[in-house]
Amino acid sequence: MTNHRLVQLIVCLSLIPAAPMGAGTFGDHFEDATLRLDFYQYGDAETEHMALDRLVKQGRWAGPIAHLIDPHPYGRYIVRVSEVDGGDVLFERGFDSYFGEYRMTGPAETGVSRVYHETLLLPFPRHEVQIDLSARAVEGAETLLVGFTVDPTGIEIAREQPTPGVTVIDGHIAGDPHECLDISFVGEGYTEDEIETFEADVKRFTKLMLSREPYASSKDSINIRGVVLPSPDSGVDEPTKGTWRATALGASFNSFGSPRYLLTEANRLLRDIAANAPYDTIVIMVNHDRYGGGGLYNRYCTFTAHGPFAGYLLLHEFGHSFGGLADEYYTSSTAYTDFYPQDHEPVAPNITALLDPEKVKWADLLTPDTVLPTPWDKTAYDRADLAYQDERRRLNTEIATAARSGTPDAEIERLQNAEDRHALDRAAAVDSFMEASGLVGTVGAFEGAGYLSTGLYRPAIDCLMFSRGVKDLCPVCRRAVRERIRVYAGE
Repeated sequence: MTNHRLVQLIVCLSLIPAAPMGAGTFGDHFEDATLRLDFYQYGDAETEHMALDRLVKQGRWAGPIAHLIDPHPYGRYIVRVSEVDGGDVLFERGFDSYFGEYRMTGPAETGVSRVYHETLLLPFPRHEVQIDLSARAVEGAETLLVGFTVDPTGIEIAREQPTPGVTVIDGHIAGDPHECLDISFVGEGYTEDEIETFEADVKRFTKLMLSREPYASSKDSINIRGVVLPSPDSGVDEPTKGTWRATALGASFNSFGSPRYLLTEANRLLRDIAANAPYDTIVIMVNHDRYGGGGLYNRYCTFTAHGPFAGYLLLHEFGHSFGGLADEYYTSSTAYTDFYPQDHEPVAPNITALLDPEKVKWADLLTPDTVLPTPWDKTAYDRADLAYQDERRRLNTEIATAARSGTPDAEIERLQNAEDRHALDRAAAVDSFMEASGLVGTVGAFEGAGYLSTGLYRPAIDCLMFSRGVKDLCPVCRRAVRERIRVYAGE
């Protein structure tokens, strides 16, 4: 895999002396405002490029004024804001991207190039700074993809107002944005007549999130707001069913060819709408009852708000996009190839290759005298779950075929209800299987994680990141998310 450094982009028109290296506080280097950095990322599995789109000065900085250097190494990419001429690092964050996932799909491996739009939010600088965006390799090495200087007085920085006509409601406000994690529930596929539904959904999922750990014990450090621009149509695109909707964010099922993967490529629209309220992280709440969602670290997550697994989808996908948690399941099909290269320790805090059992990353949380790897009845679980996945694919194919062929709505609803019952029955069976194992509550290293049946291990036999249903995060995942909350709360 090769990376190509682009010619350095120069955004400034004049030079301003930098602040003393290593000196000062947040206020010495940054205004209490946001610099929105929009850029393009493009290429295929073998090539990768970034190019600046535009810079926008937005409202108040919602992030912390402490912990500006990210203490966690999550994300395939990293952004750094530094003093010019190789000076001190002033701000640093890891992130993932839509293109970063595309590179691991079949089309990318065959040389099909794609371009995606991305956004980073940074504190607005008081003086000229250097901004570098780099890719992080599996072994930890970095490759600079693009670097440029920014003059905060430059005319290239837009001062646009957010998208008008947006409704903002408070779900839970605990304090100042600098001292809280600010979560924005951005509505998608809600029409003007469904704004009351959106408001009810924000309140319902705010209550759910703040009832589960680690959010419940951190609720005094969490702000939640709802933001929505009415859509012309209700719902979102479903390509397998031949259903297309005109919506505010252009979200769609079948991202990367996966029926349940729900993302949007209309990043600029998303950010223009979200700018109506301060936010650290975005949750796209989709007005739909079909099972679907997705999560990209430090970018956004999505979930469908009206299906039987809506609560699970919210908490699970938020674990990805905010907590940097990996999927722990491995029997479901995905669009990726080699998501976690073998013989390398994943960066995610909740899975391990167990290359050195004596130094497992959650060693301090291990249940005393637990064997590593930790034995469990994996054979029986795999047999039952693979059978479920086969039937699930058959039912989903039948539903999609019926929708495209003009089958009456009542018959499609019957088929969808059958698929929902099938999924709920399987979730209940998994819960019973786990309870009967006698291993619930044990922290060890259970084989099967990160889309791989062998070679990767998870901390607990079951967890919100492993199986479906509103349930607790395991102690390892819970700690990882709590640590992220503390960063944004400035603790």
